[in-house]
Amino acid sequence: MVKIIGIGGSLRTNSYTQLALQVAVQRVEALGAEVEILDLRQLQLPFCDGAKEYLEYSDVQRLRDTVRNADGLILATPEYHGGVSGVLKNALDLMSFDELSGKVTGLISVLGGQSNSNALNDLRLIVRWVHGWVIPEQIAIGQAWSAFSPEGKLVDEKLSQRFDQFAQSLVDNTRKLRGVN
Repeated sequence: MVKIIGIGGSLRTNSYTQLALQVAVQRVEALGAEVEILDLRQLQLPFCDGAKEYLEYSDVQRLRDTVRNADGLILATPEYHGGVSGVLKNALDLMSFDELSGKVTGLISVLGGQSNSNALNDLRLIVRWVHGWVIPEQIAIGQAWSAFSPEGKLVDEKLSQRFDQFAQSLVDNTRKLRGVN
């Protein structure tokens, strides 16, 4: 069975990024994959200083082990100042090729303003640098405040269809590239 780990790069309580990650997770699970969300709001992670070990932070090892044992990833980030969030970048920096190489990855960005792809391009470079595989389908949600209902449901049918295509691509490509069912 395909195992996917979702990581959201927002610490905000009522985060549109976390909502988007939840939508993606539901769609991927509907296709038969096992999905776990690593909620960075719940982990005690230090700022990366390049050390190999962070013995006083057991959540660093938990992050590394969980990602290492996955077939693929969903990385979701708010776009801050034209780029990936610092919290997601830091979590990725706490890992290495050992955890990230070969992972099939789907990317999501969420913005308050007009949709663009700066954060997605940043993440694409990071994943490629550690020898991961990024699927071609990606999601950028601009004006996130209008993309979800008060109940957290997508309001745009075309965006909902993009999430379906994203999930199908992530599961199909993970099966192909990782050789799992």
